[in-house]
Amino acid sequence: MNYYLNIGSNIGNRRDNLYRAVVALAAGTGGCAVSSIVESEPWGFESENRFMNLGVSLVSDIDPHEMLDRIHDIERRLGSASHRDEQGGYIDRLVDIDIVAIDDLVIDTPTLQVPHPHLPDRDFFLLPMTQLAPDWRHPITHLTPAQMLENL
Repeated sequence: MNYYLNIGSNIGNRRDNLYRAVVALAAGTGGCAVSSIVESEPWGFESENRFMNLGVSLVSDIDPHEMLDRIHDIERRLGSASHRDEQGGYIDRLVDIDIVAIDDLVIDTPTLQVPHPHLPDRDFFLLPMTQLAPDWRHPITHLTPAQMLENL
């Protein structure tokens, strides 16, 4: 399966945080492709700390829920605490890894939604996707990353 992931960091040495996450994600795979870094304002909460994001494309036969568990383990090992406060709102974080898409799969469970439900709303997801998978089409809307970006 082709996994399209997004890694974000807005505290600490953001570039190093991204690099360490990429190395951890690539371990045990045949390698990965990485997009350019995109800087953005925090999405969904207020913070003085801008995010650095990048996209990662990798091939793995790991089940999507197992991949999600692996991602959560990597986030913990890299020192990232919870991504939400006690009220459930977003907060600053060292590393946040999201599964953006997996081939043309649609998954809607309490723990995993693929494609990511906010994919069409976040340029920091879409810009890397235009580099890594320009011909990929959202399995529900059938739009490419560039078309979704134009709709923003």
